[in-house]
Amino acid sequence: MGRDFTFQCQGKCSHTHARAGVWMTPHGPVETPIFMPVGTLATVKTVTPAQLEATGAQMILANTYHLHLQPGEDIVAAAGGLHRFMVWDGPILTDSGGFQVFSLSELRTITEKGVTFRSPRDGRKIEITPERSIQIQNKLGADVIMAFDECPPYPASREAVELATARTYRWLERCIEAHSRSDQALFGIVQGGVYLDLRLQAVEALTKLDLPGYAIGGVSVGEPGETISEIVRATAPKLPVEKPRYLMGVGTYREMAQAIASGVDLFDCVIPTRWARHGAVMVQGERWNIKNAQFREDFTPLDETCSCYTCQNFSRAYLNHLWKSGEILVYTLLSIHNLTELIRFTKRIRESILSDRFTTDFAHWLEPTP
Repeated sequence: MGRDFTFQCQGKCSHTHARAGVWMTPHGPVETPIFMPVGTLATVKTVTPAQLEATGAQMILANTYHLHLQPGEDIVAAAGGLHRFMVWDGPILTDSGGFQVFSLSELRTITEKGVTFRSPRDGRKIEITPERSIQIQNKLGADVIMAFDECPPYPASREAVELATARTYRWLERCIEAHSRSDQALFGIVQGGVYLDLRLQAVEALTKLDLPGYAIGGVSVGEPGETISEIVRATAPKLPVEKPRYLMGVGTYREMAQAIASGVDLFDCVIPTRWARHGAVMVQGERWNIKNAQFREDFTPLDETCSCYTCQNFSRAYLNHLWKSGEILVYTLLSIHNLTELIRFTKRIRESILSDRFTTDFAHWLEPTP
């Protein structure tokens, strides 16, 4: 399991747990730390693969549950796997469907066997077990596949979180047994809610299984920012130093900088394209609304320091015009910028770690949320 995967640390921060490395996968290297765009249905919304590559993206995500519903893993497999199906040559990670156990709580029933969903498309029953999740992911063919887990909500009682964390471990054992492809790295997911002792118990149990990589899950589900940071600070440094560490569902400047300081390598979030579809852009870590009247006659780029296609060619006034006119091009141009913004941020952090200037150059983002 994971024979084609190696992680090499290339530099460390002398004041924090931050590190810069290179992680080899069957579809090329991933230089860490790095932000990974989300392409739920085998597409990063409104962006072509060529445009995506130009943002600096190295690795992207797709979702097992949604691809199982449409078009189905058999069709993806018949097309030659996700890479050929969506024409993306770089590494891909597939989520297990475990997040939908949380997000579709009104449409599912959990048992020890697995989860039964009511399809939001046509109402039919869909059963996903740990074994079924792995079978689907084996057919999809991503480089990294995630174990099927139970993500408890926030807030949740300690008893409920204990049950979910224990079940997540049992399901992981079944995922390992079902996994059949050595060219796919299976990551385990650390759960435990806001209870740090449960998090550390989960880390101890999971690391004994010697998996190719580990994720911290169950954060960014409603907790305050400082609580997320506390969980990551307690958990990430305890994960194996020779394996990549992935913080699921986090993608703001401050959250990523603080997690990197704790030793996290990989991030994903839907923010870039979701914000774009609502007329929002990220500029130097701040959220702007391109719909605002102040941009109507502003002929400067979104960010003069940004090298993305949008900033190099179009003005704020033009983007405001596209939005006001209902032109769908605006979704693409805003997405290109937002993706480039977050990827560029993590790449700048990587460079600062290699020169041991991380805590100096990113001091502002390492402070608690104002």
